[in-house]
Amino acid sequence: MQRELSTLPLQPTLRQKLNASGYVTLEDVSDMKAFDLSRDLGISATEAMELLRIVRDYGGKVSRSGGNPEDACSALDLIERREQSQSCVVTFSEKFDDLLGGGVPLEKITEFCGPPGIGKTQMCLQLAVDVHIPECFGGVGGEAVYIDTEGSFVVERVAEIAMATVSHCESIASSNGVGIHRGVMKEFDVEKILSGIYYFRCHDHVQLIALVHTLDDFMSKHDKVKLIIVDSIAFPFRQDFEDFALRTRLLNGVVQSFNKLAANNKLAVVLTNQMTTRFDKQQRSQLVPALGESWGHACTVRVVLQWMGWQRQAVLYKSPSKRDARILYQITVAGIRDVHCLEDDAVIPPHQETMFID
Repeated sequence: MQRELSTLPLQPTLRQKLNASGYVTLEDVSDMKAFDLSRDLGISATEAMELLRIVRDYGGKVSRSGGNPEDACSALDLIERREQSQSCVVTFSEKFDDLLGGGVPLEKITEFCGPPGIGKTQMCLQLAVDVHIPECFGGVGGEAVYIDTEGSFVVERVAEIAMATVSHCESIASSNGVGIHRGVMKEFDVEKILSGIYYFRCHDHVQLIALVHTLDDFMSKHDKVKLIIVDSIAFPFRQDFEDFALRTRLLNGVVQSFNKLAANNKLAVVLTNQMTTRFDKQQRSQLVPALGESWGHACTVRVVLQWMGWQRQAVLYKSPSKRDARILYQITVAGIRDVHCLEDDAVIPPHQETMFID
């Protein structure tokens, strides 16, 4: 039975406004945004946010104490659903895909951490292209939302990676001689890839949070989106923040929204994070992911990118299904690739990466 709003500890005038506007039960307002609610009821945004907080609090209590038994399922049901629906966005590096269990998983949040120049943005650009790979080639045949907070998105680099991806798929279609591959390649080109990457530029945390709140509506109009990228999540939240408790609350709200988007739309969320220096009791320094220890629990999968000499190394630090491991990878003109030969001429030397790397 749905709980009525009149049973909540609300001011009488607010109850009257809710009733007059047709809002009767908790479910009527639980999925609404504060801006829309304040407009409908003629109240301030602050009052609307407080109302939504009360609704969520009491809604949570009702759900925990009297959940619908019909919503329960067995662990076997869950694993069968995962086996049927679980897909991944490939990275174009076989070792990287193996590290992640097939690629960047849908319905989860994956975080790539690392110092400047290690290739976080290159990974994001690669994934934004790879999400378009048709299903007959082992892809998900989707589109991408790219949220750029650092201004590091270079469309010429995206086109370069896209050309290499299309060329690779063309070679597969030619060698296999399968009709479906050749048919798909008639429509799979660089122009289609670029037109399926929706780019947003956010200059601060306010713009980022506002954008995240509008993504639900955006997804309803772009149901082919299978990947959301934020490069980076750290940058807007490390500027001009003195109240770290507030920062933690805002970040928690953002990651909850992304979790909901990932689950409801069966898409992958990829976040990049910066590194910061932490000192232990002996004053020894260590590079660790930024945004604090509590943020480490926010993402489902965490990969730390780091230098090992002059080679790039990816370390899987957190995963619900894979054990900790590490692999080498390289950045070539064509994008992210395995390390096959250290003398490969296609590798972009570290001192030449500044025009591309984050």
